[in-house]
Amino acid sequence: MKRLYSIIAILTLSISLSNAQPSVKKYGKSVFTLTTFDKDGNIKSSDIYGVFVGSEGEAISLWTPFIDTDSAIVKTSNGDIMEVESIIGANELYNVCKFKVKGKTSSVEIARKPSTQGENMWVLFNKNNKLGASKCEIDKTEAFMDKYTYYIISMEDAPEFSGCPVIDKDGKLTGLFQRSGSSAGINVVDANFTDSIETKGLFISNSMYRQTGIKLNMPADKQEALIMLVMAKEQCDSSKYVKYVDDFISSFPTEVNGYSTRAMNLVSAGHFEEADKTMKTAIEKTADKAAAHAEYSSVIYQKLIYSPDTTYKEWTLDKALGEIRKAYEMSPQPVYRHREAQIIYTKGDYQKAYDMFIGLTKEELKLEELFLEAAQCKIQLNAPDTEVVVLLDSAVSACPKPLTSISSPYILARGQIYDKMGEYRKALADYNVYDTLMLGNADAPFYYTRFKCELNIKQYKQALNDIAHAAYLNPNEPVYLAEMSSLQLRLNQLDDAIKSADLCIRIAPEFPDAYLIKGLALIHKKDKSNGLQMLEKARGLGDSRAQELIDKYK
Repeated sequence: MKRLYSIIAILTLSISLSNAQPSVKKYGKSVFTLTTFDKDGNIKSSDIYGVFVGSEGEAISLWTPFIDTDSAIVKTSNGDIMEVESIIGANELYNVCKFKVKGKTSSVEIARKPSTQGENMWVLFNKNNKLGASKCEIDKTEAFMDKYTYYIISMEDAPEFSGCPVIDKDGKLTGLFQRSGSSAGINVVDANFTDSIETKGLFISNSMYRQTGIKLNMPADKQEALIMLVMAKEQCDSSKYVKYVDDFISSFPTEVNGYSTRAMNLVSAGHFEEADKTMKTAIEKTADKAAAHAEYSSVIYQKLIYSPDTTYKEWTLDKALGEIRKAYEMSPQPVYRHREAQIIYTKGDYQKAYDMFIGLTKEELKLEELFLEAAQCKIQLNAPDTEVVVLLDSAVSACPKPLTSISSPYILARGQIYDKMGEYRKALADYNVYDTLMLGNADAPFYYTRFKCELNIKQYKQALNDIAHAAYLNPNEPVYLAEMSSLQLRLNQLDDAIKSADLCIRIAPEFPDAYLIKGLALIHKKDKSNGLQMLEKARGLGDSRAQELIDKYK
Protein backbone atom coordinates (compact mmCIF):
# COMPACT_ATOMS: atom_id res chain seq x y z
CA MET A 1 0.00 0.00 0.00
CA LYS A 2 2.84 2.36 0.87
CA ARG A 3 4.43 1.57 -2.49
CA LEU A 4 1.15 2.51 -4.28
CA TYR A 5 1.09 5.88 -2.50
CA SER A 6 4.70 6.46 -3.50
CA ILE A 7 3.94 5.79 -7.18
CA ILE A 8 0.94 8.14 -7.08
CA ALA A 9 3.10 10.82 -5.44
CA ILE A 10 5.78 10.47 -8.10
CA LEU A 11 3.22 10.69 -10.92
CA THR A 12 1.63 13.76 -9.32
CA LEU A 13 5.05 15.42 -9.02
CA SER A 14 5.86 14.59 -12.67
CA ILE A 15 2.64 16.20 -13.89
CA SER A 16 3.31 19.24 -11.71
CA LEU A 17 6.86 19.59 -13.04
CA SER A 18 5.70 19.33 -16.66
CA ASN A 19 3.50 22.37 -16.09
CA ALA A 20 6.04 24.29 -14.02
CA GLN A 21 7.49 27.53 -15.34
CA PRO A 22 11.11 27.17 -16.48
CA SER A 23 13.65 29.49 -14.89
CA VAL A 24 13.82 32.84 -16.70
CA LYS A 25 16.77 34.22 -14.75
CA LYS A 26 19.25 33.22 -17.46
CA TYR A 27 17.32 35.34 -19.98
CA GLY A 28 18.09 38.59 -18.16
CA LYS A 29 21.00 39.48 -20.44
CA SER A 30 19.36 38.08 -23.56
CA VAL A 31 15.89 39.63 -23.67
CA PHE A 32 15.70 43.29 -24.70
CA THR A 33 13.35 46.05 -25.69
CA LEU A 34 13.86 47.69 -29.09
CA THR A 35 13.54 51.44 -29.67
CA THR A 36 13.76 52.91 -33.17
CA PHE A 37 14.28 56.54 -34.24
CA ASP A 38 13.59 58.57 -37.38
CA LYS A 39 16.26 60.66 -39.14
CA ASP A 40 15.55 63.62 -36.82
CA GLY A 41 16.17 61.52 -33.72
CA ASN A 42 12.51 61.27 -32.73
CA ILE A 43 11.28 57.95 -31.32
CA LYS A 44 9.48 56.00 -34.03
CA SER A 45 8.57 52.92 -32.00
CA SER A 46 9.44 51.59 -28.55
CA ASP A 47 8.77 48.74 -26.16
CA ILE A 48 9.04 46.13 -28.90
CA TYR A 49 10.78 43.06 -27.54
CA GLY A 50 13.46 40.82 -28.99
CA VAL A 51 16.16 38.38 -27.97
CA PHE A 52 19.82 37.69 -28.74
CA VAL A 53 20.51 34.49 -30.67
CA GLY A 54 24.28 34.84 -31.04
CA SER A 55 27.32 35.97 -29.10
CA GLU A 56 28.46 38.56 -31.68
CA GLY A 57 25.41 40.80 -31.48
CA GLU A 58 22.98 38.68 -33.53
CA ALA A 59 19.38 39.32 -32.49
CA ILE A 60 15.82 38.70 -33.65
CA SER A 61 12.71 40.83 -33.29
CA LEU A 62 9.85 42.10 -35.47
CA TRP A 63 10.36 43.81 -38.85
CA THR A 64 7.70 46.53 -38.70
CA PRO A 65 9.49 48.70 -36.07
CA PHE A 66 12.37 49.21 -38.52
CA ILE A 67 10.22 50.68 -41.29
CA ASP A 68 10.83 54.43 -41.86
CA THR A 69 13.56 54.49 -39.23
CA ASP A 70 17.13 55.75 -39.36
CA SER A 71 18.63 54.18 -36.24
CA ALA A 72 17.76 51.92 -33.32
CA ILE A 73 18.95 50.78 -29.89
CA VAL A 74 18.19 47.82 -27.65
CA LYS A 75 18.03 47.73 -23.86
CA THR A 76 18.41 44.41 -22.07
CA SER A 77 16.47 43.41 -18.99
CA ASN A 78 19.72 44.01 -17.07
CA GLY A 79 19.86 47.62 -18.29
CA ASP A 80 22.59 47.32 -20.93
CA ILE A 81 22.06 49.59 -23.98
CA MET A 82 23.47 48.72 -27.41
CA GLU A 83 23.22 50.35 -30.83
CA VAL A 84 21.74 48.41 -33.75
CA GLU A 85 24.53 48.17 -36.30
CA SER A 86 22.98 46.43 -39.31
CA ILE A 87 20.07 44.41 -40.66
CA ILE A 88 20.94 40.78 -41.41
CA GLY A 89 17.61 40.03 -43.06
CA ALA A 90 13.85 40.11 -42.66
CA ASN A 91 10.60 38.57 -43.82
CA GLU A 92 7.58 40.80 -44.37
CA LEU A 93 5.04 37.97 -44.52
CA TYR A 94 5.89 36.68 -41.05
CA ASN A 95 6.98 40.12 -39.76
CA VAL A 96 10.32 38.98 -38.37
CA CYS A 97 13.79 40.47 -38.58
CA LYS A 98 17.31 39.38 -37.75
CA PHE A 99 19.83 42.12 -37.06
CA LYS A 100 23.12 42.83 -35.35
CA VAL A 101 24.05 45.15 -32.49
CA LYS A 102 27.48 46.49 -31.60
CA GLY A 103 29.19 44.43 -28.93
CA LYS A 104 29.29 40.98 -27.42
CA THR A 105 25.96 39.48 -26.39
CA SER A 106 24.58 36.65 -24.29
CA SER A 107 22.54 34.36 -26.52
CA VAL A 108 19.76 31.90 -25.76
CA GLU A 109 19.38 28.33 -26.94
CA ILE A 110 16.79 27.84 -29.66
CA ALA A 111 14.49 24.84 -29.42
CA ARG A 112 15.29 22.52 -32.32
CA LYS A 113 12.36 20.21 -31.55
CA PRO A 114 8.94 21.81 -32.17
CA SER A 115 6.33 21.93 -29.42
CA THR A 116 2.95 20.30 -30.08
CA GLN A 117 -0.72 21.20 -29.75
CA GLY A 118 -1.90 21.31 -26.14
CA GLU A 119 1.55 21.92 -24.66
CA ASN A 120 2.29 24.94 -22.52
CA MET A 121 4.81 27.64 -23.37
CA TRP A 122 5.83 30.84 -21.58
CA VAL A 123 5.93 34.41 -22.88
CA LEU A 124 8.73 36.52 -21.35
CA PHE A 125 8.35 40.25 -20.72
CA ASN A 126 9.32 42.95 -18.25
CA LYS A 127 6.96 43.53 -15.37
CA ASN A 128 7.81 46.16 -12.75
CA ASN A 129 11.36 46.37 -14.18
CA LYS A 130 11.79 42.65 -13.69
CA LEU A 131 11.73 39.87 -16.26
CA GLY A 132 8.67 37.69 -15.79
CA ALA A 133 6.71 35.05 -17.68
CA SER A 134 3.09 34.28 -18.52
CA LYS A 135 1.89 30.81 -19.42
CA CYS A 136 0.17 30.17 -22.74
CA GLU A 137 -1.20 27.09 -24.46
CA ILE A 138 -0.67 25.94 -28.03
CA ASP A 139 -4.06 25.82 -29.75
CA LYS A 140 -2.77 24.85 -33.18
CA THR A 141 0.46 24.30 -35.11
CA GLU A 142 1.07 24.68 -38.83
CA ALA A 143 4.17 23.63 -40.76
CA PHE A 144 5.69 26.05 -43.29
CA MET A 145 8.62 25.76 -45.67
CA ASP A 146 8.73 22.02 -44.83
CA LYS A 147 10.81 22.40 -41.66
CA TYR A 148 9.47 25.30 -39.58
CA THR A 149 6.46 25.62 -37.26
CA TYR A 150 3.87 28.37 -36.95
CA TYR A 151 2.07 28.36 -33.59
CA ILE A 152 -1.34 29.79 -32.70
CA ILE A 153 -1.57 30.22 -28.94
CA SER A 154 -4.03 31.41 -26.31
CA MET A 155 -3.35 32.97 -22.92
CA GLU A 156 -5.26 34.77 -20.21
CA ASP A 157 -2.74 37.46 -19.32
CA ALA A 158 -1.30 38.41 -22.74
CA PRO A 159 1.42 41.09 -22.66
CA GLU A 160 0.69 44.44 -24.26
CA PHE A 161 3.78 44.50 -26.48
CA SER A 162 4.82 42.28 -29.38
CA GLY A 163 8.15 40.56 -29.98
CA CYS A 164 8.35 38.97 -26.54
CA PRO A 165 10.38 35.74 -26.54
CA VAL A 166 8.36 32.55 -26.12
CA ILE A 167 10.09 29.57 -24.46
CA ASP A 168 9.10 25.92 -24.23
CA LYS A 169 8.88 23.67 -21.17
CA ASP A 170 12.64 23.09 -21.35
CA GLY A 171 13.39 26.81 -21.24
CA LYS A 172 14.48 26.95 -24.88
CA LEU A 173 13.45 29.70 -27.30
CA THR A 174 10.50 28.75 -29.53
CA GLY A 175 9.82 32.08 -31.24
CA LEU A 176 8.49 35.62 -30.80
CA PHE A 177 5.05 36.61 -29.52
CA GLN A 178 2.92 38.50 -32.08
CA ARG A 179 -0.65 39.72 -32.18
CA SER A 180 -2.08 38.76 -35.55
CA GLY A 181 -4.70 40.63 -37.51
CA SER A 182 -5.01 37.87 -40.10
CA SER A 183 -5.74 34.90 -37.82
CA ALA A 184 -7.55 34.25 -34.59
CA GLY A 185 -5.58 34.47 -31.36
CA ILE A 186 -1.89 35.15 -30.99
CA ASN A 187 0.86 33.64 -33.11
CA VAL A 188 4.48 32.62 -32.68
CA VAL A 189 6.82 32.19 -35.66
CA ASP A 190 9.48 29.52 -35.29
CA ALA A 191 12.74 31.12 -34.07
CA ASN A 192 14.66 28.65 -36.24
CA PHE A 193 13.19 30.36 -39.31
CA THR A 194 14.20 33.88 -38.22
CA ASP A 195 17.63 32.71 -37.11
CA SER A 196 18.21 31.00 -40.48
CA ILE A 197 18.06 34.29 -42.42
CA GLU A 198 21.40 35.12 -44.04
CA THR A 199 22.31 38.34 -45.82
CA LYS A 200 22.54 38.06 -49.61
CA GLY A 201 24.16 40.56 -51.94
CA LEU A 202 20.93 41.20 -53.86
CA PHE A 203 19.13 42.25 -50.66
CA ILE A 204 20.44 45.75 -51.32
CA SER A 205 18.19 46.09 -54.39
CA ASN A 206 15.13 44.75 -52.55
CA SER A 207 12.51 47.46 -52.00
CA MET A 208 11.69 46.03 -48.57
CA TYR A 209 15.12 46.93 -47.20
CA ARG A 210 14.91 50.43 -48.67
CA GLN A 211 12.14 51.07 -46.15
CA THR A 212 14.74 51.43 -43.41
CA GLY A 213 17.72 53.74 -43.11
CA ILE A 214 19.74 51.13 -41.22
CA LYS A 215 22.29 49.52 -43.51
CA LEU A 216 22.39 45.84 -44.35
CA ASN A 217 24.93 43.54 -42.77
CA MET A 218 27.84 42.57 -45.01
CA PRO A 219 27.35 38.96 -46.20
CA ALA A 220 29.74 36.37 -44.78
CA ASP A 221 30.21 34.84 -48.23
CA LYS A 222 32.81 36.77 -50.25
CA GLN A 223 31.01 36.48 -53.57
CA GLU A 224 27.75 37.68 -52.03
CA ALA A 225 29.66 40.53 -50.39
CA LEU A 226 31.17 41.52 -53.75
CA ILE A 227 27.68 41.64 -55.27
CA MET A 228 26.53 43.92 -52.47
CA LEU A 229 29.62 46.13 -52.83
CA VAL A 230 29.02 46.60 -56.57
CA MET A 231 25.28 47.20 -56.25
CA ALA A 232 25.61 49.56 -53.28
CA LYS A 233 27.10 52.22 -55.55
CA GLU A 234 23.87 52.47 -57.54
CA GLN A 235 21.42 51.77 -54.74
CA CYS A 236 22.72 54.00 -51.93
CA ASP A 237 23.61 57.62 -51.30
CA SER A 238 27.31 58.43 -51.02
CA SER A 239 27.48 58.42 -47.20
CA LYS A 240 25.79 55.04 -46.91
CA TYR A 241 27.91 53.65 -49.75
CA VAL A 242 31.08 54.58 -47.84
CA LYS A 243 29.81 52.51 -44.89
CA TYR A 244 29.37 49.47 -47.11
CA VAL A 245 32.90 49.89 -48.45
CA ASP A 246 34.25 50.14 -44.90
CA ASP A 247 32.26 47.05 -43.92
CA PHE A 248 33.69 45.08 -46.83
CA ILE A 249 37.26 45.98 -45.86
CA SER A 250 36.55 45.12 -42.23
CA SER A 251 35.02 41.76 -43.20
CA PHE A 252 37.59 40.90 -45.88
CA PRO A 253 40.81 42.74 -44.95
CA THR A 254 42.98 40.63 -47.27
CA GLU A 255 40.84 41.23 -50.39
CA VAL A 256 41.90 44.06 -52.69
CA ASN A 257 38.40 44.94 -53.95
CA GLY A 258 37.46 46.93 -50.88
CA TYR A 259 40.64 49.02 -50.95
CA SER A 260 40.40 49.78 -54.67
CA THR A 261 36.74 50.76 -54.28
CA ARG A 262 37.59 53.08 -51.39
CA ALA A 263 40.47 54.55 -53.41
CA MET A 264 38.20 55.28 -56.38
CA ASN A 265 35.72 56.99 -54.04
CA LEU A 266 38.54 59.16 -52.74
CA VAL A 267 39.66 59.94 -56.30
CA SER A 268 36.11 61.02 -57.18
CA ALA A 269 36.17 63.35 -54.17
CA GLY A 270 39.57 64.75 -55.19
CA HIS A 271 41.43 63.19 -52.25
CA PHE A 272 44.26 61.74 -54.31
CA GLU A 273 46.86 61.50 -51.54
CA GLU A 274 44.46 59.51 -49.35
CA ALA A 275 43.66 57.27 -52.30
CA ASP A 276 47.36 56.64 -52.77
CA LYS A 277 47.76 55.69 -49.10
CA THR A 278 44.77 53.36 -49.38
CA MET A 279 46.32 51.45 -52.27
CA LYS A 280 49.66 51.21 -50.50
CA THR A 281 47.80 49.72 -47.53
CA ALA A 282 46.19 47.26 -49.94
CA ILE A 283 49.61 46.13 -51.18
CA GLU A 284 50.70 45.66 -47.57
CA LYS A 285 47.65 43.77 -46.29
CA THR A 286 46.08 41.85 -49.17
CA ALA A 287 46.91 38.22 -49.87
CA ASP A 288 47.20 38.62 -53.65
CA LYS A 289 50.04 41.13 -54.04
CA ALA A 290 49.92 40.97 -57.84
CA ALA A 291 46.23 41.91 -57.84
CA ALA A 292 46.98 44.77 -55.42
CA HIS A 293 49.66 46.22 -57.72
CA ALA A 294 47.31 45.79 -60.70
CA GLU A 295 44.50 47.63 -58.92
CA TYR A 296 46.91 50.37 -57.86
CA SER A 297 47.82 50.80 -61.53
CA SER A 298 44.14 50.82 -62.49
CA VAL A 299 43.25 53.52 -59.94
CA ILE A 300 46.11 55.73 -61.19
CA TYR A 301 45.23 55.12 -64.84
CA GLN A 302 41.55 55.91 -64.39
CA LYS A 303 42.39 59.08 -62.50
CA LEU A 304 44.70 60.23 -65.31
CA ILE A 305 42.11 59.40 -67.98
CA TYR A 306 39.10 61.01 -66.32
CA SER A 307 40.67 63.68 -64.07
CA PRO A 308 43.91 64.71 -65.78
CA ASP A 309 43.85 68.40 -64.86
CA THR A 310 44.75 68.34 -61.18
CA THR A 311 47.61 69.60 -59.07
CA TYR A 312 48.44 66.09 -57.83
CA LYS A 313 51.59 65.16 -59.73
CA GLU A 314 52.60 61.97 -57.91
CA TRP A 315 50.53 59.82 -60.24
CA THR A 316 51.79 59.53 -63.80
CA LEU A 317 51.35 57.12 -66.68
CA ASP A 318 54.87 55.88 -66.00
CA LYS A 319 53.90 55.07 -62.40
CA ALA A 320 50.79 53.25 -63.60
CA LEU A 321 52.97 51.36 -66.08
CA GLY A 322 55.45 50.43 -63.36
CA GLU A 323 52.74 49.06 -61.07
CA ILE A 324 51.15 46.88 -63.77
CA ARG A 325 54.57 45.53 -64.73
CA LYS A 326 55.17 44.59 -61.08
CA ALA A 327 51.86 42.74 -61.13
CA TYR A 328 52.85 40.89 -64.30
CA GLU A 329 56.23 39.92 -62.85
CA MET A 330 54.51 38.40 -59.82
CA SER A 331 51.76 36.71 -61.82
CA PRO A 332 52.12 36.75 -65.65
CA GLN A 333 48.44 37.02 -66.47
CA PRO A 334 47.29 38.22 -69.93
CA VAL A 335 44.88 40.69 -68.31
CA TYR A 336 47.85 42.54 -66.78
CA ARG A 337 49.59 42.59 -70.15
CA HIS A 338 46.40 44.03 -71.63
CA ARG A 339 46.38 46.90 -69.15
CA GLU A 340 50.05 47.54 -69.95
CA ALA A 341 49.15 47.86 -73.65
CA GLN A 342 46.35 50.31 -72.81
CA ILE A 343 48.73 52.50 -70.82
CA ILE A 344 51.30 52.41 -73.63
CA TYR A 345 48.55 53.47 -76.06
CA THR A 346 47.66 56.39 -73.80
CA LYS A 347 51.35 57.38 -73.69
CA GLY A 348 51.22 57.69 -77.50
CA ASP A 349 53.36 54.72 -78.55
CA TYR A 350 50.69 53.44 -80.94
CA GLN A 351 52.84 50.97 -82.87
CA LYS A 352 54.04 49.21 -79.72
CA ALA A 353 50.51 49.18 -78.32
CA TYR A 354 49.21 47.76 -81.62
CA ASP A 355 51.76 44.95 -81.55
CA MET A 356 50.79 44.09 -77.97
CA PHE A 357 47.04 44.12 -78.69
CA ILE A 358 47.49 41.82 -81.70
CA GLY A 359 49.78 39.56 -79.68
CA LEU A 360 47.13 39.25 -76.98
CA THR A 361 44.52 37.98 -79.46
CA LYS A 362 46.14 34.57 -78.99
CA GLU A 363 45.20 34.64 -75.29
CA GLU A 364 41.86 33.96 -73.62
CA LEU A 365 40.72 37.57 -73.50
CA LYS A 366 37.85 39.46 -75.08
CA LEU A 367 38.91 39.35 -78.73
CA GLU A 368 36.40 41.99 -79.81
CA GLU A 369 37.92 44.50 -77.39
CA LEU A 370 41.47 43.72 -78.51
CA PHE A 371 40.63 44.11 -82.21
CA LEU A 372 38.84 47.40 -81.52
CA GLU A 373 41.86 48.71 -79.62
CA ALA A 374 44.15 47.56 -82.43
CA ALA A 375 41.92 49.44 -84.88
CA GLN A 376 42.20 52.57 -82.75
CA CYS A 377 45.98 52.23 -82.92
CA LYS A 378 45.80 52.03 -86.73
CA ILE A 379 43.67 55.18 -86.82
CA GLN A 380 46.25 57.03 -84.72
CA LEU A 381 48.99 55.75 -87.05
CA ASN A 382 47.04 57.18 -90.03
CA ALA A 383 46.75 53.73 -91.59
CA PRO A 384 44.40 53.30 -94.58
CA ASP A 385 40.73 52.91 -93.67
CA THR A 386 40.75 49.52 -95.37
CA GLU A 387 43.20 48.23 -92.73
CA VAL A 388 41.06 49.66 -89.95
CA VAL A 389 37.85 48.11 -91.25
CA VAL A 390 39.49 44.66 -91.44
CA LEU A 391 40.26 44.86 -87.73
CA LEU A 392 36.74 46.06 -86.96
CA ASP A 393 35.31 43.20 -89.01
CA SER A 394 37.31 40.87 -86.77
CA ALA A 395 35.98 42.66 -83.68
CA VAL A 396 32.37 42.24 -84.79
CA SER A 397 32.96 38.60 -85.79
CA ALA A 398 34.36 37.89 -82.32
CA CYS A 399 31.24 39.23 -80.57
CA PRO A 400 29.11 36.51 -78.92
CA LYS A 401 25.98 35.58 -80.84
CA PRO A 402 23.21 36.54 -80.71
CA LEU A 403 24.38 40.13 -80.48
CA THR A 404 23.43 42.15 -77.41
CA SER A 405 23.92 45.74 -76.27
CA ILE A 406 27.37 44.69 -75.00
CA SER A 407 28.43 44.28 -78.64
CA SER A 408 27.02 47.65 -79.73
CA PRO A 409 30.30 49.69 -79.49
CA TYR A 410 31.98 47.40 -82.03
CA ILE A 411 29.08 47.66 -84.47
CA LEU A 412 29.03 51.45 -84.13
CA ALA A 413 32.80 51.77 -84.63
CA ARG A 414 32.65 49.79 -87.87
CA GLY A 415 29.68 51.82 -89.09
CA GLN A 416 31.59 55.05 -88.49
CA ILE A 417 34.56 53.80 -90.54
CA TYR A 418 32.26 52.73 -93.37
CA ASP A 419 30.70 56.21 -93.18
CA LYS A 420 34.14 57.83 -93.40
CA MET A 421 34.98 55.62 -96.41
CA GLY A 422 31.82 56.71 -98.23
CA GLU A 423 30.29 53.23 -97.89
CA TYR A 424 27.04 54.79 -96.71
CA ARG A 425 24.75 51.79 -97.16
CA LYS A 426 27.11 49.54 -95.19
CA ALA A 427 27.41 52.27 -92.58
CA LEU A 428 23.63 52.62 -92.35
CA ALA A 429 23.24 48.87 -91.95
CA ASP A 430 25.58 48.95 -88.94
CA TYR A 431 23.88 52.04 -87.54
CA ASN A 432 20.52 50.28 -87.74
CA VAL A 433 21.87 47.21 -85.95
CA TYR A 434 23.36 49.46 -83.29
CA ASP A 435 20.03 51.23 -82.77
CA THR A 436 18.27 47.88 -82.44
CA LEU A 437 20.79 46.62 -79.90
CA MET A 438 20.34 49.82 -77.92
CA LEU A 439 16.55 49.32 -78.00
CA GLY A 440 16.11 52.77 -79.52
CA ASN A 441 17.81 54.39 -76.53
CA ALA A 442 20.95 55.72 -78.20
CA ASP A 443 22.05 59.31 -77.57
CA ALA A 444 21.37 62.41 -79.66
CA PRO A 445 24.79 62.48 -81.40
CA PHE A 446 24.14 58.98 -82.77
CA TYR A 447 20.84 59.98 -84.36
CA TYR A 448 22.52 63.07 -85.81
CA THR A 449 25.26 60.86 -87.28
CA ARG A 450 22.72 58.49 -88.82
CA PHE A 451 20.75 61.48 -90.13
CA LYS A 452 23.78 62.69 -92.09
CA CYS A 453 24.41 59.20 -93.44
CA GLU A 454 20.79 58.92 -94.60
CA LEU A 455 21.05 62.26 -96.36
CA ASN A 456 23.96 60.91 -98.39
CA ILE A 457 21.78 58.13 -99.83
CA LYS A 458 18.68 60.34 -100.11
CA GLN A 459 16.63 58.54 -97.46
CA TYR A 460 14.95 61.80 -96.51
CA LYS A 461 12.02 60.43 -94.54
CA GLN A 462 14.28 58.39 -92.26
CA ALA A 463 16.68 61.33 -92.02
CA LEU A 464 13.88 63.66 -90.93
CA ASN A 465 12.79 61.19 -88.25
CA ASP A 466 16.34 60.90 -86.93
CA ILE A 467 17.06 64.62 -86.77
CA ALA A 468 13.71 65.19 -85.07
CA HIS A 469 14.60 62.51 -82.52
CA ALA A 470 18.01 64.07 -81.92
CA ALA A 471 16.32 67.44 -81.31
CA TYR A 472 13.87 65.76 -78.94
CA LEU A 473 16.69 64.15 -76.94
CA ASN A 474 18.66 67.40 -76.75
CA PRO A 475 16.24 70.31 -77.28
CA ASN A 476 18.90 72.87 -76.37
CA GLU A 477 21.21 72.03 -79.28
CA PRO A 478 20.55 74.62 -82.05
CA VAL A 479 22.40 72.60 -84.72
CA TYR A 480 19.77 69.85 -84.59
CA LEU A 481 16.87 72.27 -85.00
CA ALA A 482 18.65 74.14 -87.80
CA GLU A 483 19.39 70.87 -89.63
CA MET A 484 15.77 69.79 -89.26
CA SER A 485 14.56 73.14 -90.55
CA SER A 486 16.98 72.92 -93.49
CA LEU A 487 15.74 69.45 -94.49
CA GLN A 488 12.12 70.54 -94.16
CA LEU A 489 12.89 73.46 -96.48
CA ARG A 490 14.57 71.07 -98.90
CA LEU A 491 11.42 68.89 -98.88
CA ASN A 492 9.24 71.98 -99.38
CA GLN A 493 7.66 71.59 -95.94
CA LEU A 494 7.77 75.35 -95.57
CA ASP A 495 5.52 75.84 -92.55
CA ASP A 496 7.39 73.15 -90.62
CA ALA A 497 10.71 74.68 -91.66
CA ILE A 498 9.64 78.05 -90.26
CA LYS A 499 8.44 76.48 -86.99
CA SER A 500 11.71 74.60 -86.53
CA ALA A 501 13.71 77.75 -87.29
CA ASP A 502 11.67 79.68 -84.73
CA LEU A 503 12.41 77.03 -82.10
CA CYS A 504 16.09 77.35 -82.93
CA ILE A 505 15.98 81.15 -82.68
CA ARG A 506 14.22 80.90 -79.33
CA ILE A 507 17.02 78.85 -77.76
CA ALA A 508 19.91 80.45 -79.70
CA PRO A 509 19.03 84.00 -80.82
CA GLU A 510 22.58 84.56 -82.14
CA PHE A 511 22.61 81.44 -84.35
CA PRO A 512 22.65 82.75 -87.97
CA ASP A 513 21.66 79.50 -89.73
CA ALA A 514 18.15 79.65 -88.28
CA TYR A 515 17.53 83.15 -89.70
CA LEU A 516 18.95 82.14 -93.08
CA ILE A 517 16.71 79.07 -93.38
CA LYS A 518 13.64 80.90 -92.12
CA GLY A 519 14.29 83.71 -94.58
CA LEU A 520 14.44 81.27 -97.51
CA ALA A 521 11.26 79.52 -96.33
CA LEU A 522 9.40 82.83 -96.12
CA ILE A 523 10.60 83.85 -99.60
CA HIS A 524 9.40 80.51 -100.99
CA LYS A 525 6.04 81.26 -99.36
CA LYS A 526 5.96 84.53 -101.31
CA ASP A 527 6.66 86.59 -98.19
CA LYS A 528 9.72 88.27 -99.65
CA SER A 529 9.73 91.28 -97.34
CA ASN A 530 9.92 89.29 -94.11
CA GLY A 531 12.18 86.76 -95.77
CA LEU A 532 14.72 89.42 -96.69
CA GLN A 533 14.59 90.76 -93.13
CA MET A 534 15.61 87.31 -91.89
CA LEU A 535 18.45 87.18 -94.42
CA GLU A 536 19.62 90.60 -93.26
CA LYS A 537 19.61 89.33 -89.69
CA ALA A 538 21.74 86.34 -90.75
CA ARG A 539 24.18 88.66 -92.50
CA GLY A 540 24.41 90.83 -89.40
CA LEU A 541 25.34 87.74 -87.40
CA GLY A 542 28.22 86.98 -89.75
CA ASP A 543 26.77 84.43 -92.21
CA SER A 544 28.80 84.80 -95.42
CA ARG A 545 26.06 83.19 -97.55
CA ALA A 546 23.44 85.77 -96.66
CA GLN A 547 24.63 88.60 -98.96
CA GLU A 548 24.54 86.43 -102.07
CA LEU A 549 20.99 85.33 -101.26
CA ILE A 550 19.89 88.91 -100.56
CA ASP A 551 21.24 89.96 -103.96
CA LYS A 552 19.46 87.03 -105.60
CA TYR A 553 15.99 87.66 -104.13
CA LYS A 554 15.99 91.46 -103.74
